[in-house]
Amino acid sequence: MIAFRPIEVEDRERVQRYTLKSKRRNCDLSFANLYSWRFLYRTQIAEMNGFLLFRFYMEDERAYMMPVGEGDVRPVIEALMEDAQTDGKRFLLAGVCADMRSELEDAFPGKFVFTADRDYFDYIYLRSDLATLRGKKYQPKRNHINRFKSAYLDYEYKSLTPELVAECLRLENQWCKANDCAENEALQAERKSMTAALAAMEELQLTGGVLHVNGNIVAFTFGAPINDETFDVCVEKANTDIEGSYTMINNEFVSRLPEQYIYINREEDLGLEGLRKAKLSYQPDTLLEKYIAELK
Repeated sequence: MIAFRPIEVEDRERVQRYTLKSKRRNCDLSFANLYSWRFLYRTQIAEMNGFLLFRFYMEDERAYMMPVGEGDVRPVIEALMEDAQTDGKRFLLAGVCADMRSELEDAFPGKFVFTADRDYFDYIYLRSDLATLRGKKYQPKRNHINRFKSAYLDYEYKSLTPELVAECLRLENQWCKANDCAENEALQAERKSMTAALAAMEELQLTGGVLHVNGNIVAFTFGAPINDETFDVCVEKANTDIEGSYTMINNEFVSRLPEQYIYINREEDLGLEGLRKAKLSYQPDTLLEKYIAELK
């Protein structure tokens, strides 16, 4: 029997011992996400044979993530199958990327059916692209930034600190009113996750930034590493009345991230047309396919 237990903020170092050295770049493995979304997914963790295991719930459907670690994954997955079978649940692995799919097919040939969902593919960019915005393809982004700088000569960028959290929450409250969060369960859940992350920003070791115009906050963002070379942008909010505020906070933040991060994961578009258009406009280096693997 696998000794799963609920994930807690104190588990950050334990989890990151596995994830930071992994080559996996999916946003599901950012500890900030694992912790701040636990209320929705009821995320649990365990360790076995040098692997980190995850068990969670998609609504009322139990699922697991592909174990993270090194060694022979087959007996570990067999133990997860037994865990599901013992409780009378069907066995599902969620967030399975292409390399994980190959690993599964090698270990269990012909045993799984894979279903992709475009709405949950991760958008991964080169940090250097987002920081420099070089080339013709980024000309519209540079134009937005130039207009912003011309219109708001006194703008100021600051690193996110606990002292700035209250004004970030005020901006998010304004954003929610403008976007009818009260009528949208997904936006309500996002708000709860964001609030949980900011409340524990020091324990989670979040990195973020805040943009001010005329002394007032107009945008903020924050994130955390997925692995040693991939940084996850968990949240980005801006006042859309201030033209270019989204483009500006994106560029200012990424340009200050350590150069060890080759890739920036800006997560999924959830099938939202406007969000998909915005994320594609930044020319992703990789659209990271993710599958649900179901035992036949």
